[in-house]
Parts: sequence; structure tokens; C-alpha cells
Amino acid sequence: MLIRHGVGLGIIPPVATQMPGAHAAWEESAGIDELLQVAAAADRLGYDHLTCSEHVAVPPADAAVRGAVYWDPLATLGCLAGHTTRIRLATYVLVLGYHHPLELAKRYGTLDRIAKGRLVLGLGVGTLEREFALLEEPFAQRGERADDALRALRACIGQRDVEYHGTHYDFSDLVVEPHALNPHVPFWIGGRTRRSLRRALDYAEGWAPFGVSCPQLSAWLDAAGPPAGFEVVAQPPGVVDPMGAPAVVDDVLGEWAAAGATVVDLHIVHHSLAHYLEQLEALAS
Repeated sequence: MLIRHGVGLGIIPPVATQMPGAHAAWEESAGIDELLQVAAAADRLGYDHLTCSEHVAVPPADAAVRGAVYWDPLATLGCLAGHTTRIRLATYVLVLGYHHPLELAKRYGTLDRIAKGRLVLGLGVGTLEREFALLEEPFAQRGERADDALRALRACIGQRDVEYHGTHYDFSDLVVEPHALNPHVPFWIGGRTRRSLRRALDYAEGWAPFGVSCPQLSAWLDAAGPPAGFEVVAQPPGVVDPMGAPAVVDDVLGEWAAAGATVVDLHIVHHSLAHYLEQLEALAS
């Protein structure tokens, strides 16, 4: 894994997710060919992981803040798995309330087989109430349901013969085949609250916060005392320019490493596909 200043480096690729004010114009006309070039470069350079997020349909008012472009993570990561060899493939994040745990176990277990054990399941509770309504899933008590979904998913994600008896999910005498190649697929819990960190410590191997400041991250981790090997995948705000301002990149990585991050996903300045690939090279050097 590519490590700088004590932290691993992952990427949130362009094209697949386009946030307002944070994506470049070239991404709007780009497609899978460009995304494959990014993934191949990140794989070759030793980046820890690449991500793909999930929204089914976003209301226009929310799209102005969240963006409207979200490539489906199962299809996208399935394609990228066949064109990479070592980089981890992370959902960042799947909304637990949109899926039955067995659905995730089958679909993403198959993806883990395709990727030869490189899957990371980033999972979250979700916040977009209209999307829950669209999918006819309950928004109220979604945290409680998510906790039970996490327990159920852990019980079946790497198993052929599955059984679980919980508060919201109950199943037994079933076969899931294929199932995940990795018998203990890593879970990362996404979120921006201390509750998400507690959920990660209870049910997952890592925490992937967003919208959390560096001082908050440090204070919350100090109070929680995560165990050895627990991954903290930070997403610093703003953008960095590895070729134009490498010292700033060093400062950002050092700051977040000192706060407790183990892996960092940086948002990189780029004006074209060629420029993005050059920036990946510079960041890795």
C-alpha cells in the first residue's frame, strides 16, 4: 500500500461521483474508458483503494448540494475489478436501509469473488428521506434497523449456509452461492457523527467519516480508544495540488495522520484526464 506521512492513500475517483463545485468540466462528458484509466493508474501506483458511492434518485433541491451523478457501485466496481489486480474496491457508502442483508451478501459477495477478495463494504444509515420513501423503506428508526442489518450481514456475507435471528431480520435454512471469497469482508461505517463512530467500533473494521473536522476526529478517537488495526478513512475538506503545492499536501497528510487517520482520501485539483493522471503520479512520488 502507498503510504505517505504514516497514512495510506486512497482515491475518490472522478467521473463516477460529481459533486457541485468539486468536479471538473471534463468529467461531464467522460465515461467508463476514462474511469478505467484512472483505476489502472491508481492500481499501478499502489493506492490503497478506490471508491464508488450510492444514490438511486436525488431530488433536484438535494442535487444542488449532493450532486446528481452517482454511478451504481455494483456495476462500476464490477467493471473495475476486471481491469485491476491489487487495489481495494470500496463502496463509500451503501445505504443499509435500501437493501436486505441477503441481497448485499449475494451481490457484493459475487463482486468479492470477481475482485479476488479485494472488496471493502462501506456502509451507512442514510439521510435522504425522500429516497427512502421512493424505495418504500422506513426512514424512522433507520439507525436501529441498520444495526440489525449489520449484524445480519456479518453473519452471512462470507458464508454458504446462512442463518440469522434478529430484531428486524430473520432467516435460516438458506444457501447463498456464490458468497464472498474473503470470509471476513471489511466493513467501514460512514457518517459525520459520534454515533457513526460508535457503530463502527461495535460492528465494523473501520470508520469513514465525512464532514468531520480534524480536531473533531482527534477528540472523538481519543475518547473512543479504537483497537489496534481499526481503520480510520478520513476525507479532508478542500482540494490539494500535488504538482503545484506539494508542501501543502505534506501538511494535510501530517495533520490528519496526527489526528488518528490511517488512510486519507484527498480531493485533487485537475483540469483534464491527463492532468488527473499526472496528479496521481505526483501524489504517489
